[in-house]
Amino acid sequence: MRLIVHNMLSCNIKGVVNKFPLRIEPEKIIVKKVDFNPDFLKHMFAKIDWKALVYGARSMEHTELPDNAPDIKTLESDESFLRKFHHALLELHLEEGSLVCPETGRKFPVNKGIPNMLLHEDEV
Repeated sequence: MRLIVHNMLSCNIKGVVNKFPLRIEPEKIIVKKVDFNPDFLKHMFAKIDWKALVYGARSMEHTELPDNAPDIKTLESDESFLRKFHHALLELHLEEGSLVCPETGRKFPVNKGIPNMLLHEDEV
């Protein structure tokens, strides 16, 4: 599971208010190389919750992203930043582990890179 996916997932248990971001408990992290596409990154930048991305990246032992989102000028002119953003967003994969609801502590397993977000009957 890439961090781009993590950035879009939330806990949908009924009654849960604090649904996002899910905490990552990694067991196996892998890096899969992806072609660098600055235009795609610039397009996705506005759609990403920056704090959640940094939180997810750090939980997967990637500490190169700044705490605060850079301004658009940095995005346009700093290829070094774009490459760090690219690596965190698209190349880091949670292969095995869990995603944990921040409110309930409910663990959703991730196996072979696929998060299982199915709810139990009493959670719907």
